[in-house]
Amino acid sequence: MRQIPRLFVAPRLAQGLRFALAPAQAHQLLAVLRLDAGAELRLLDDQTGEWAARIAAVTRREVSVEVGAMIRARETVPDLWLCAAPIRPERFALVAEKATELGVARLQPVLTRRTQHARQNLARLRAHMVEAAEQCGRTALPALAEPTPLFDLLAGWDTSRTLLFADEEGGEPAATVMPASPPPAALLIGPEGGFAPEERAALLAHPAARRLALGPRILRADTAAVAAVALWQALAPGRRES
Repeated sequence: MRQIPRLFVAPRLAQGLRFALAPAQAHQLLAVLRLDAGAELRLLDDQTGEWAARIAAVTRREVSVEVGAMIRARETVPDLWLCAAPIRPERFALVAEKATELGVARLQPVLTRRTQHARQNLARLRAHMVEAAEQCGRTALPALAEPTPLFDLLAGWDTSRTLLFADEEGGEPAATVMPASPPPAALLIGPEGGFAPEERAALLAHPAARRLALGPRILRADTAAVAAVALWQALAPGRRES
């Protein structure tokens, strides 16, 4: 049985609404999936939830869809941020995809002294996140923030949000520190090569920061990011997700 396509769209959805899809989405439905008028869809707007829909009309220039009944309301997302130093674009895209699948509320790229791939295509990164959400059944999209230098991030940090930073030089085990870090919380993953001494000193001095150990092995940055999010989702109390 063919899976019904799920698409995030720009308009706020409501029963009976009819509108034209973006050209890229129209191309996906017609040229890739080879659908036609009458085909079933699932539409999401990151505001209200997931809706049944159908392709109402197909012309040479556009694909129009009509919204049916709501299937489910937008999920409640645990208030967890992933703050991560950018790495090679293809690997950072993997971090964005897996963070989306695991249910983070916000992805914040963080520029550190040892960051080697500060320039990221945010539009492409966002597209990876949308595709991941469509495929894994999410009804909400994480926010994607502009890259921010670490010291600027710390200067403006709300101290009510616990900042768990993965420190290759040691820290508290996840089973100890994460149960004491309910939302709002954030995970900070440094670059390949780790934090510079002055960055670690600033983190250790910050009132919201706590050191996090992810085990005895030195993990790649992308592995550390995914592992940390999965551990927090499993261990932290006060998570709300539906």
